[in-house]
Amino acid sequence: MIQVTDLAMSFGADTLFKDVSLTFQKGNCYGVIGANGAGKTTFLKILSGELEPSRGHVSVSSGERISVLKQDHSVYNSYSAFDTIVMGNEALYALMRERDEIYAKSDFSDEDGMRAAELEGDFAEMGGWEAESDASKIIQGLGLEESQLFDLMESMSERDKIKVLVAQALFGEPDILLMDEPTNGLDIASVSWLEDFLLEFEGALIVVSHDRHFLNTICTHIVDIDYTKMVMYPGNYEFWYESSQLMQRIAKQQAKKRDERAKELMEFIARFSANKSKSKQATSRKKMLEKLTVEQMPASSRKYPFVAYEVDREAGKDILTVSGLSKSVDGELVLNNISFTLSKGDKAAFVGEYDIANTVLFKILNGEMEPDSGSYKWGVSITKSYFPQDNTEYFKNGNISILKWLEQYSKDTAESYLRGMLGRMLFSQEEALKPVGVLSGGERVRCMLSRMMMYGANTLVMDQPTNHLDLEAITALNNGLVAFKGNIVFSSHDHEFISTIANRIIELSPEGIEDYKGTFDEYLESKLSLAK
Repeated sequence: MIQVTDLAMSFGADTLFKDVSLTFQKGNCYGVIGANGAGKTTFLKILSGELEPSRGHVSVSSGERISVLKQDHSVYNSYSAFDTIVMGNEALYALMRERDEIYAKSDFSDEDGMRAAELEGDFAEMGGWEAESDASKIIQGLGLEESQLFDLMESMSERDKIKVLVAQALFGEPDILLMDEPTNGLDIASVSWLEDFLLEFEGALIVVSHDRHFLNTICTHIVDIDYTKMVMYPGNYEFWYESSQLMQRIAKQQAKKRDERAKELMEFIARFSANKSKSKQATSRKKMLEKLTVEQMPASSRKYPFVAYEVDREAGKDILTVSGLSKSVDGELVLNNISFTLSKGDKAAFVGEYDIANTVLFKILNGEMEPDSGSYKWGVSITKSYFPQDNTEYFKNGNISILKWLEQYSKDTAESYLRGMLGRMLFSQEEALKPVGVLSGGERVRCMLSRMMMYGANTLVMDQPTNHLDLEAITALNNGLVAFKGNIVFSSHDHEFISTIANRIIELSPEGIEDYKGTFDEYLESKLSLAK
């Protein structure tokens, strides 16, 4: 258990949060949410002891071990994957090192023998004999080969290093697990395995994530950081979002009688409580929601961007034809004889482990790169708007204001129109005058989305559009693309984003293409059945 009492954190004149008193219990999973910069990562660092708060304190039950998902894998480059994983349990790793050093001595003494015997007992008690098999099971679950367990970290790919650090955090049955963006860099299959693992985790889990499907699957509680306040609510992210939206609507209808409001809210709670799921977390959430009172409902003041893409000209029957497209980058075959046809109404998600294949394909389709062989043809009625994964080229002139930046791409240069577009994306009157050179990654993405909204295109090409966005912006973009009447070609690692938008799934790999016409969840089920 973790007890947080009267916690506050400030950096100079800026207060992230204050007056925070919360209890985190064993058996629950707590999703920490809040706008970018609200202090989510800082809060996890305070819980782990990495940072000292400005005020208040954190107490952990005696004897309980905290495990933290590390972010910097370069510090482990000289170690094997196995050593890196076992370092997740510092006491066991220290014992193993001392034990191995004693046995490696050439002048082994009686005193060494006594110490070795003592260490052997502790080693067995701490599960040392099972360490290798436990570590192997975890990395295989995350998609690595058993043979990679003793590879040096410096020889592994960035994606594989991330998986090793996730394994490090999970290793050794910690009592408390702190994870900051654990799904970043993981493929869909690895995320699914991680969800299943965490559903069975018996300790206290506290996680920061922008992956709504992940939060909905594993969370029993949501901790909302909202304008320096931190409040805990029962339920997963979907319940928090839907109920906070409902509470905001009711707050605007003050004329409603209290009993009418209460009836509406309790009907809403009952609907969520009835959701079927096999997970332990879902059972726990159901019991909590059944006991929830109207006064305990989320009343977040969080603001959401408004994303809506209008179509100026309806697309014809022919959208896109790709024939035998191949492309190598730096001597590596990235696209291998790719062929497919998009029809009117298709919203195609490009998924898989090879992000570079999607990015190269999108660049070719946007005319920014030439294929080595093959061809593509857009329909004559198609108007496109492109969202690149790397937007650096669009912000080369860092001295101009956001307002002037947007003006470059607009047919209507009236300041009132431009401010209206920026206001949709939560850039206030003053913020619209900020130079683009100081913008965060999320702010740049919001600028790019504003730019796209002005075009009236009937086809959107979007490469990882949710990167750098907070949950509010992701939700707004998600809703906007669901409502979009045109065609979409996009890539993403966000399960919820893909499953609610796409009606067609295309997976690119070095072997070629797998084209599935259906929803993302249906696609995953088909992959699972084939694996069996």
